[in-house]
Amino acid sequence: MGTFLFDKIIFGPVKSRRLGASLGVNLLPTNSKICNFDCIYCECGLTDSTKGDLPSRNQVAEELEEYLKESVSIGRTIDAITFAGNGEPTIHKDFAGIIEDTYHLRNTYFPKAQIALLTNSTTVGSKKIRQTFKLIDQVILKLDSVNKQTVELLNCPLGSFNLEKTIELLASLENPIVQTMFVQGIYRNKTINNTTEEEIIPWLQALDKIKPSLVMIYTIARDTPFDTLSKVPLEKLNEIGKRVEDLGFEIQISG
Repeated sequence: MGTFLFDKIIFGPVKSRRLGASLGVNLLPTNSKICNFDCIYCECGLTDSTKGDLPSRNQVAEELEEYLKESVSIGRTIDAITFAGNGEPTIHKDFAGIIEDTYHLRNTYFPKAQIALLTNSTTVGSKKIRQTFKLIDQVILKLDSVNKQTVELLNCPLGSFNLEKTIELLASLENPIVQTMFVQGIYRNKTINNTTEEEIIPWLQALDKIKPSLVMIYTIARDTPFDTLSKVPLEKLNEIGKRVEDLGFEIQISG
């Protein structure tokens, strides 16, 4: 199936199911995907590498300020400045400095806009990364499954990834937001379905441990690298969402 890369550092605003008019910031290359996961459902396609040439801190700040200035002058709406793009944003060596720059630019031009981060949760053990969370309004952390085999099949970590430790780290954060992509289908001749009872019960137990301020659940909305994957019906997402609510957590569902 056809996938796409974000061909700019600053892109959008796009109408986000979760964040409204979201101005994207891509800290990865504009012609390849660099990530420490290789999620089989990623709209950007499969991962090219875990390292590569990334835009500089100054380049990001200059392009972001230029776009924000223009947006103010023409009355363009921006609800959120969202770090996403062609891979995992937090692997940029100057991520902390870029967040500081964005915080000041947001306060200058769009003080009501949220700063959001979509992350695969692999770097939450870094003290430097965790410190940046104080300047980010919505730290949205991936937890697609608490089953090691499912994570290996669905997220395909590149390098070491300790699922149990990651859950402990998420539980240590203040007001984390957990996002889960629910997928069904076939990959490598194996059935994928992280909506089964065997998946959902321990996932709910992990949420109870993490105590998230919000749980975002969603399913495939765009093309994926493999045409053997399919959307989870909204009815099923609503059933899962009800069980999250029964635990006392706020839920946001995107079908």
